[in-house]
Amino acid sequence: MIRFLLNSAEHQLDNIDPNTTLLDYLREQLDLTGTKEGCASGDCGACTVVVAAPNNEGDTLEYLSVNACITLLGSLHGKQLITVEHLQQQQLHPSQQAMVDCHGSQCGFCTPGFVMSLFAYGKNNQSPQRDSIITALGGNLCRCTGYRPIIDAAVQMYEPNADDQFEQNKHSTLNKLKLIKQSSEAITLATADRQFFAPTTSDQLATLLLEYPAARLVAGATDLALELTQGLRRIDILIATGQINEMKTIIDSEQLLTIGAAASYTSAEPALVAAYPDLHELLDRLGSKQVRNQGTLGGNIGNASPIADIPPVLIALKASLILRKGAQRRTIAIEDFYISYKKTALQTAEFIEHIVIPKHSDNTLLKVYKISKRLEDDISASCAAIQLQCVDNVITSASIAYGGMAEIPKRASHCEQSLIGQSWSQASIQQAMIMLEQDFNPISDFRASADYRLTVSKNLLLRYFHEINAGSADTLRVTHYA
Repeated sequence: MIRFLLNSAEHQLDNIDPNTTLLDYLREQLDLTGTKEGCASGDCGACTVVVAAPNNEGDTLEYLSVNACITLLGSLHGKQLITVEHLQQQQLHPSQQAMVDCHGSQCGFCTPGFVMSLFAYGKNNQSPQRDSIITALGGNLCRCTGYRPIIDAAVQMYEPNADDQFEQNKHSTLNKLKLIKQSSEAITLATADRQFFAPTTSDQLATLLLEYPAARLVAGATDLALELTQGLRRIDILIATGQINEMKTIIDSEQLLTIGAAASYTSAEPALVAAYPDLHELLDRLGSKQVRNQGTLGGNIGNASPIADIPPVLIALKASLILRKGAQRRTIAIEDFYISYKKTALQTAEFIEHIVIPKHSDNTLLKVYKISKRLEDDISASCAAIQLQCVDNVITSASIAYGGMAEIPKRASHCEQSLIGQSWSQASIQQAMIMLEQDFNPISDFRASADYRLTVSKNLLLRYFHEINAGSADTLRVTHYA
C-alpha cells in the first residue's frame, strides 16, 4: 500500500497498476483535469504539479515542482500532492491572480503548469529574483503570451503578504506526513501481473533484487517513464529507491564527496558546485527544474546513455562507484563501468549504491562545456569535461572525457597522453586536438553531423586553453548552436 496526502486528505492505494503515471491517475481516475498533458515526456511543463515533503530536520516542508506525466504513482508515498485545483479557495491564489493581472495567459493550456511552477517558486524563495525565476520557469513552455508577462506575474505574486492555506496548515500537514512515514507497513502496489516495491533501506533493496533479479530499478523515472508514455511498454516489476534515506545522503569530507545514488540533482547541486564551481551552469542546463527535482545522479549513470551529461564530468574527475549485490560491495572506477552501448559492468541483482568523487587540488583546473541546439532543457551533441594539472608551466596530468562522441561516455586517452609532460602552450593544445581524432569516430544523427562533433570537440580544447590564460571569472562557458 502507498499513502499520501492529496491536498489535505489522505489517499491509500494498493491494487493499481504500478506503471500508472500521476498524470493519468489525476485525469482519468480523480477527474482533476486542470493538469494538462502536452508532450508526455517531461519537456513542456503543462502537467506540472507540486509535491511537498518534510525536510531532513522534519521541521518544515519542502515544495518541489514535478512533471506529472513522468512521475510514477508509487513515488508519492509519504508526500503531499498539490494540483492547480487545490490553490483556489474563496479567491484566486496569489500565483493565479498575478497571472490574470499581468495578462500571462492566452489560450490557457500551459497556464496550470506555469501557475504550479510559480507556486513552488514562491514557497522556496522569500523574494523574487529574475535569474532564479527564469530557472524555475525553464521547464514550462508558452507559445501565446511569451515569458515577459509570466515573469512579471512571478514578481507581482509576492505583493499579498497574507499566508496562504498551505502555510496556515503546515504543522497539521507535517504531522500527517510523519505518521505515514512512521508506519511499518510495506510500501507496495500490485495487480495480478505487476508489482511495485519501495524499500526503505539499502539492505531491503539488496534482498529484493536477489529475489527479483529481472526487476527494473526506478529512481526519479525521468527517463524510464518514457518507456511507458512513449514506448507504450509495460514493466512487470519495479523497485524504487526514493524511500531509502541512506542512498540520498551527501557526505562532504576534506578529500572526498560521497553522494548517494538516489540523491536528486537538486539536492546534490549545492555540494557539487561548492567543490567544483564549474558545474553550476551545466547543472542548471541539465533538463528543467522539474526534471532536476526528481532525476538522480545514480539514474543518470546507470542509464548508460552516451549523451548523458554527468558521466563525462565524473570520468574526468576520476570518480568511482560503490556497487552492491546482496551483502557484497565492490568499488569500480566510473570509466570502467561502461562496456558498450547501454551495457555496463553491473552484474545481475547488483546496483549503484554511492558515487565517490575526489576533490581536486588547487593547481588543477576543471572546465565543462555542453554543446546543444537549445540553451536549456536539451540533450548534448557533445559534452566535454577537461581537467589539467600544471606545475611550473608543465602539464603533469590530464583527464579529459567526452559524451556524445562514442557509444559510451569515455576518456580521450590519446589526447591526454599527448599533453602530459608538455609545456602549457597553444602548440601543445593544438597537437592534442589532432590526437583527438584517434580517440573518437563520432556518428551523424539529427543532433549533429560527425564532422561537426569532431570539429567542435577539438575546438573546446583550444577554448579551454584561452579561457585559462584569460583568467576568466566565469569558469564554465556554455555553448549552444542554431
